Amino acid sequence: QVQLVESGGGSVEPGDSLGLSCVGSGTIFTFHTMAWYRQAAGKQRGWVASVTAANYTDYADSKQDRFTISRGNAKNTAYLQMNNLHPRNTGKYCCNGRTEEENYWGQGTRVTVSS
Repeated sequence: QVQLVESGGGSVEPGDSLGLSCVGSGTIFTFHTMAWYRQAAGKQRGWVASVTAANYTDYADSKQDRFTISRGNAKNTAYLQMNNLHPRNTGKYCCNGRTEEENYWGQGTRVTVSS
C-alpha cells in the first residue's frame, strides 16, 4: 500500500519560516513528479509547487520567491521550504506523488500563520 506522510507543519508568526517533509513508501516505482498543495479552510485545494525526478521545479507564481521545493536523496521524498510566511499561507499542506499510472496523496500537515 502506497503511503505519503507529511511532517513539519505548525503554528508560526508572520515572517517566520517552516520546512515541510514528505516521505513516500510502499512502491517500487519512483514518482516522476512530487508536488505540494494547500487547502485553506472552506476552499478547494490549490497547487503550490512541483518537482520532477530530474529536479525540475515549478511554482505557483505567488510562491516563487519565498518557497523552495526539492527532492530528497531517498526515493520518493520531497521537501518544501517556506520563508517569510504570510497569514494567507495558512492551510493544510498535502503532498502528492505521481507515477505513470497512479496519483497518490498524503493526509496533510497543518500550517497556521498568525500573530
